[in-house]
Amino acid sequence: MEQRNLILAIVLSVSILLGFQFLVESPRLERERAQQATEAAKAAKTAKISPSTIVPSGASSGAVNIPGSPGMTAAAPVGAPPSRSQAMGAAKRIAIATKRLRGSVTLHGARLDDLILADYRETVKDDSANITLLSPSGAPNPYYAQFGWVALDPGVKVPGPDTVWSANHARMTSKNPVTLTWNNGQGQVFTQTISIDENFMFTFGQSVRNSGAKTVSLRPYGLISRTGTPETSGYFILHEGLLGVFNDTLAEVDYDDLQEDGKVEKKSTGGWIGITDKFWLTALVPDQKAATDSRFFHSKAGDKDKYQVDFLGEAQSVAPGATVSNSNKLFAGAKEVKLLDGYRDSLGIVRFDLAVDWGWLWFLTKPIFHALEFFFHYFGNFGLAILFLTVLIKLAFFPLANKSYRAMSRMKKLQPLMTEIREKYADDRPRQNQEMMALYKKENANPMAGCFPILIQIPVFFALYKVLFVTIEMRHAPFFGWIQDLSAPDPLSLLTAFGLIQWDVPQMLDIVNVGIWPIIMGVTMFLQQKLNPQPADATQAKIFMMLPIVFTFLLGNFPAGLVIYWAWNNSLSIAQQWVIMHKMGVSASGGTTAAAAAAKPTGPKVSGRDMGSANAPPGGKRKAKAAAEAAGGTPKGRGKGKRSGKKSDKKS
Repeated sequence: MEQRNLILAIVLSVSILLGFQFLVESPRLERERAQQATEAAKAAKTAKISPSTIVPSGASSGAVNIPGSPGMTAAAPVGAPPSRSQAMGAAKRIAIATKRLRGSVTLHGARLDDLILADYRETVKDDSANITLLSPSGAPNPYYAQFGWVALDPGVKVPGPDTVWSANHARMTSKNPVTLTWNNGQGQVFTQTISIDENFMFTFGQSVRNSGAKTVSLRPYGLISRTGTPETSGYFILHEGLLGVFNDTLAEVDYDDLQEDGKVEKKSTGGWIGITDKFWLTALVPDQKAATDSRFFHSKAGDKDKYQVDFLGEAQSVAPGATVSNSNKLFAGAKEVKLLDGYRDSLGIVRFDLAVDWGWLWFLTKPIFHALEFFFHYFGNFGLAILFLTVLIKLAFFPLANKSYRAMSRMKKLQPLMTEIREKYADDRPRQNQEMMALYKKENANPMAGCFPILIQIPVFFALYKVLFVTIEMRHAPFFGWIQDLSAPDPLSLLTAFGLIQWDVPQMLDIVNVGIWPIIMGVTMFLQQKLNPQPADATQAKIFMMLPIVFTFLLGNFPAGLVIYWAWNNSLSIAQQWVIMHKMGVSASGGTTAAAAAAKPTGPKVSGRDMGSANAPPGGKRKAKAAAEAAGGTPKGRGKGKRSGKKSDKKS
């Protein structure tokens, strides 16, 4: 009973979670997509009515809010926004060219606002477009980073969004940094030296040389600005939005929460602050020994939402003839686990690995990921790595699982006797439970012992689900055949006749649009269920018979790698359980096998419960009774043995 309640609780929990996703989150995402489509249509209509104006790169979509400044520093553009390419062509740029990045830095404002990831594409197709991470001001959805200074003295000019810088090179590579220079005409010369490593980490070295007659006080800042609320996955197990680490503590802020709060302020020494998508991250990394004032900030740019993260460093005084400098970093790229861990260790960036949302089960999720990545280097396939890791997990828990399967086999063997007790005491539940407990004690059976394989599988299942869902290493990772992305659902689905019919299945039908691997998983679940002790209650038995079908549809839209793991794990469990049942002489339908029954030694003493076995041959009860009487004994278990025995004693 306890095992059935446990399974029902698991099923109910999964059903609630998936039901919430299907009934609440999916419609919400549909409404957001419809709203975005409407806004795009309005923008296109406006563009047809009035010619689009190419706004200088210094003008932003909405206003730029410099941390520590009294107000906004740039006005919003008028009219429909130009295309991304038009916005980029409005200003001189410094090209960025590395093995992993393509893009540019605009000389209007010295902003990093054009970045394309050369290693990653939108889809699994080779001709798919590369991922565009950053876009310039004036484009439909600007997304950029900027570093600069805030003047504490009135009248001192500092570089702003419209400042035009001069550069010493026209091209930046991982071995060729670029230095930008601007003279404010008041005796202060500002420089920025921008460099990039071989991956996704930029370094912005800022300095100010004071040739004037007065001391100047400045505070350095860095900001990331993003216009437009991006489309998110909509799953509560994944954070997409604004985040940062302040005084060794991770803080996460959702887009909708920031819209309500308006601003969130933090003080910290070291740490980092940024904006994260499912697989991509932009993050400001100030000097890890410097104190900073940081913000999560929301504003409106016309009818669009605008999000900003920024930090403001400590004040620095620049005496006449002196120079002050600072160095900050910017990460802009893919959230590769080893890369983030490496930056954390080599650059001392506090808890930078938490940019990947490992979840509450991080103590399982991270080891599982690292194990899969280790095996990937040997097999060259993450799918094979998942299968091999499943085998290792089964071997690690083999002794305990073996004990559990033996207990389940004992329960399976007792199933005919349990059915007999339930039928005999159908109207007397207390007596029925009493007899059941006596049977368990006599046969050394524990109905709860079979729960362990289920309990050990649940955390591993969710941890693997997390790995497949949040790590970019699993994105577009192929298996074999039609599975070209282990992090995506099986593409050969039921409503497309498993790939024979090409059409866009409506999202509302996703729950029934299951693929081949979910069906395989359902079959293995059904076969495993047939080996387990069956509920005696007819209603419960029907419910359990429906579970493989229910789980087939519930897991139909889960990542294919997770479904493959579940099917493979079920197959290994079936093999292990069948071997144990065969050794114990337990039939798949309950009771003992014919071979075990034939090999069982017979004696003069036969119990009534043995006679009641479902495997007893025709006339077995009468033969057993005759054998017992011939041996001078009396059969037990029918409620008459004691009274018959007493009468015989009196007669003798």
